[in-house]
Amino acid sequence: MSDYDASEFIDSDFESQRSRTAPAGNLASAQRGPTREEVDSKVTETQQKLAELKRAQEELERERSALEETRRRQIEFQTGRQEMLDNLTRGVGLLEEAEFNARRDAEQMARTLADFRDALTKVQAIHEETWTKETFANELTRALTCLENARMEWNAARIKFPVLCGPAKEVPAEKAAPQNRLAPALDQHAFGELCRVGFALTWPLALVLLAGFIALLVLLFRR
Repeated sequence: MSDYDASEFIDSDFESQRSRTAPAGNLASAQRGPTREEVDSKVTETQQKLAELKRAQEELERERSALEETRRRQIEFQTGRQEMLDNLTRGVGLLEEAEFNARRDAEQMARTLADFRDALTKVQAIHEETWTKETFANELTRALTCLENARMEWNAARIKFPVLCGPAKEVPAEKAAPQNRLAPALDQHAFGELCRVGFALTWPLALVLLAGFIALLVLLFRR
């Protein structure tokens, strides 16, 4: 009895045919259309990606709005800072000058006030009833000198301090509005009388204009 050979029971043609048809089956499986489950999965995945993109866009919009607000506030700060620097610098200069002038005026006013008090004391100290015949001329000269000095002090102070000049004098009503006198006079006449008065005042001028117009027409016709 011969030895057993397993290769004798294998169909070599069948095996080669099966090896050739296997890749073709895999290729057909790869080219087939998507199933409903696959489409649903893709739709869900796409919706999730869109939601994530929308959230990212909203986040970027909020960040952009915050950056724009920050930029606006920075511009407002810089503009306001420069404005206040200019205003405060100018204000300090103006107030320093005004303070210096006010201090100088106050010092001058204090000196003038002291001179006024001294001059007032000297004027009040003049008592002409105590003058005698022997001292009359000297006392009168001294008194006039005192009054002249006081007058000079007064006039000089009035130039420096307008408050010493007193309130401004009001112009009388009849001088301030002289045109008001004509209105009552016109109200006393009727309209017809006023027309006659106006015609009487204007007819000479109208006559001169008419004569000039006639003379102009004559010259034109002669040409």
